[in-house]
Formats: sequence, structure tokens, C-alpha cells
Amino acid sequence: MTRRNTAALAAVALVTAAMTAGIGAQSQEPPKVKIPEAGVPQIMTLEGQYIRVAYNNEGYAVLGYRLANSTIGEDWMLLEVGLTVREKVPDYKLTREAISLETPDGKTLPAPTMEEYRSANVRSLEERSKVIRDSINYFPPSVSRGCRIGFFAPLEVPATAWDSVELSSERGCVGRLFFKIPGGITYGQHWLNIKFANSLVRVPFRILTVEEQKTLNKHYKSIEKQVKEAFAPPKKK
Repeated sequence: MTRRNTAALAAVALVTAAMTAGIGAQSQEPPKVKIPEAGVPQIMTLEGQYIRVAYNNEGYAVLGYRLANSTIGEDWMLLEVGLTVREKVPDYKLTREAISLETPDGKTLPAPTMEEYRSANVRSLEERSKVIRDSINYFPPSVSRGCRIGFFAPLEVPATAWDSVELSSERGCVGRLFFKIPGGITYGQHWLNIKFANSLVRVPFRILTVEEQKTLNKHYKSIEKQVKEAFAPPKKK
């Protein structure tokens, strides 16, 4: 488990951590970056340029943030999220209060209430999310059914909003999360925090500058290869 955890941390760091000084879009070598430190025991992986996964022995979270990366300066952030509990873990009722966002300046923001969400003007953001998004269908093998995370529901949609969702190891629950960002969305390392019954899962994602995006795009194939090698089983002697 230690070896796998180390490999996973190294893999996710290739894309999610800050680009080190002196490495820009013109670099001919894959970037070497600092590993993001979650501060809690967990495994982290990448499933695409804007898709991150983090999990421990209890909870599992997958995050898509392509739209958030293109809305610098806006007051509201939209994230696509999928959640479940691991196999043999008891069902867990996840509440709105169990979710928060940590911004690059160290602030921890709670998920807004339904009233705060509906009083904000996020219609344009929701419309853009229909086009600017990635599939987050990356769940453990135990998941065989889906369910909706309904913390937020637009008035024009015939769906009910609720303040909790029942997670089980057989269900992959997906939905949108919104956060009010004081001063607007900024570049840098963010963390989505999910409190499960007995542990905390922290999903890292970095809002990239234009230069960082260029570097990522240029070296992605090489980075992807490094990730696969990091997870390859040891060769038999």
C-alpha cells in the first residue's frame, strides 16, 4: 500500500501541483513538479487533464473542473463531482455541510445553501457547463448503479433539491457543486474536501495559467506514459 500510495502521489503531482520555477511552455522536457500534500492518508490519480480522483479505504471522489479552469475572475465556481463509499463500507448519508472548498489563499469555503445558490446569477455558468465538461464516469468496480447528488436544482428544472445524499458502495452518485468565491476565481492549487463518516478525502485541482496549460498540453503524452509506468505492477524476477 505504501508503494502504491507513493506512486499515485507522484503521478497526480505531474499535473496537479504548481509548475516549478524555470519550467514554462518552451521546455523540451516533461515538467518536474512538487507533490501536492493532502495532509491526510489517501491515494490520488489523474484520469484526464481536468479530471482528478482521490480516495482512501472509506470514501471515493472523482472531480471534473474544466469549466472552473476557464472562468478566472468569476464569483461562482461550478464543479462536476462523483462520490461513493468503498466496497464493504456501510452506507453513509453525506450532507451539504460535509463539503467544502479550499482556495489558494488558504480560505475554506462551505458549500452554499440552496437559497444562496438561487439568489445568485449562475444561469450562464450552467449553460456553459453543457458544452465545457468532461465525463467523470471513473468509479470503483463495485459500483453498478447511479444516483443524483441533488444539493442544487435550478428553478426551471423539474427536480427537487435536498441537503443530503445516501452513498453506498454499489452506487456512483454524481452532480454539480457550486461555491461562491470572494474576489473571484484565481489561479493556483485548490482542494475539494469531502468528510466521510470516519475520514476526510481531499481532491486536488489546480487552476492553470495560460503558460501552464501550454506546458501541460505539450507534455501530456509523456506525462500520461509516466503515470501508466508508475502504476505498472512490478516485473517478475
